[in-house]
Amino acid sequence: MNEQEPETTKTDAEEAEPALAQAEEEVAPPQAEEVAAPPQAEEAAAPPQAEAVAPPEQRAEAPARPERRRPRYISRRKVCFFCAEKVTDISYKNTDTLRRYLSDRGKIEPRRKTGTCAKHQRRLTLALKHARHLALLPYTADHVRVTGSFPSRS
Repeated sequence: MNEQEPETTKTDAEEAEPALAQAEEEVAPPQAEEVAAPPQAEEAAAPPQAEAVAPPEQRAEAPARPERRRPRYISRRKVCFFCAEKVTDISYKNTDTLRRYLSDRGKIEPRRKTGTCAKHQRRLTLALKHARHLALLPYTADHVRVTGSFPSRS
């Protein structure tokens, strides 16, 4: 009797295997069969590092991004205020005009920022220095004079 029991178990297992194989074939996608390559093709294939880098002609293009174009900032050429207004003499007494060429900290603004020509920048610098000497314009910003330190920029 002991001999017959293992035979029946084998028969049950043999009967169950074809049923499972049929169920797996129905569920499994057909791509699984196509993925397997013959062993000869694997040996002939190039190393994976060489496949990763393709020449530019063969590379696939990246998916197109939606274009967001902002209007380009077109900077105008800065024109010297004194040349445009045909000012012959830059006076140290005209503090309203001179104040435009001082920064918030009391420094003289450079030519690249204000747009003045070299000739008028030299005259403007002298006029600012004369006005400072006569206390018409400050050497430093008012908050620096009072507190003695710069405010934090955070």
